[in-house]
Amino acid sequence: MKKHFIMLLTVVLIGTSCKSQKKPSDTNLSLSDKKATSETKTLYKNLYTLSQKGFLFGHQDDLAYGVKWKYEDERSDIKDVAGDYPAVYGWDIAGLEKDSPNNIDGVPFAKMKQYIIESNARGGISTISWHFDNPATGKDAWDHTPNSLKTILPGAENHKKFTSWLDKAAVFFLSLKDKNGKNIPILFRPFHELTGGWFWWGKGNCTPEEFKTAWKFTFDYLQKKGVHNLIYVYNTGSFGTEADFLTNYPGDNYADILSFDSYQNSNDPNGEKFINEVQNQFKILNKISTEKHKLIALAEAGYEAVPDPKWWTGTLLKAIGDYKISYVLLWRNHGWQEKEQKMHYYAPFSGQVSEKDFLDFYNLDKTIFEKDIPKKLK
Repeated sequence: MKKHFIMLLTVVLIGTSCKSQKKPSDTNLSLSDKKATSETKTLYKNLYTLSQKGFLFGHQDDLAYGVKWKYEDERSDIKDVAGDYPAVYGWDIAGLEKDSPNNIDGVPFAKMKQYIIESNARGGISTISWHFDNPATGKDAWDHTPNSLKTILPGAENHKKFTSWLDKAAVFFLSLKDKNGKNIPILFRPFHELTGGWFWWGKGNCTPEEFKTAWKFTFDYLQKKGVHNLIYVYNTGSFGTEADFLTNYPGDNYADILSFDSYQNSNDPNGEKFINEVQNQFKILNKISTEKHKLIALAEAGYEAVPDPKWWTGTLLKAIGDYKISYVLLWRNHGWQEKEQKMHYYAPFSGQVSEKDFLDFYNLDKTIFEKDIPKKLK
């Protein structure tokens, strides 16, 4: 009897131990917005399912413009190269706060809305950041005058201004509807790259508690306005430790995806520093996400002009490694101005030096583009 009891106890303990070390699954993932729409909940679970099979490839402003073109129906530099669209589309709503018809990069909000609706109909996913102006000075997001964020907190001098901005964002988010009138789910990445000091909400320009208060207010206020189609992406720049990443973290009930941004630069032509940095940060993030049951992502990445012909399979793929991430998003191909002296792009286009390697990257089982999504969900 005693022997049987010990064996039973051993089985229970082993089961408990395995359960405690279990990775996030679609059974223990839950969105921070408890009133999230069914479509938003489904997307969140699908992101988990897809992350177990590979990672989604994304591209900023992909449908709006590319190298030497802009606003051509159904065009995309990625599609020109691979015959397929990205799985994730990045957009930015800066300009919305001041009633501009166009965003910070010149994209008309009417067109952005059209692109989000069209890509959603094909199965694509949209993520939105917000380079909003500094509310204290009226200058752009890169004006990091100290204590600017403090002025938007409840009771502070720019709080009403900030809530009016959120009102406009709420109207935009709620205007994104599919053919059945359902709100389209969006990956929302506010106050991004928060560990850097280059934005007015960044490190050194506010205290961690001030940042958390601003994040929580944004989260609560949008829901108060009836916005329940957002998946909240907590996003940093570089970080070296778990404590660095979590310094401004608002809590598990206020974030759904944990992410960071990382770029390779010309001082690192072989990509060794980039690979090591991304790997080290994913190692930290993987531990945090396992404990908190959150998804992870590389929310912005790239190497300007992609001069390395093997960058996709030789550098980016190595940087991501075996970590189960939901998506990686490459920055924009802003190369269409006739007078621009230097092309500014982060993804290949027809004839670009890394085009062939990108096709090899595209054909890998673990890279997920728009056409792959329904297959990978089976």
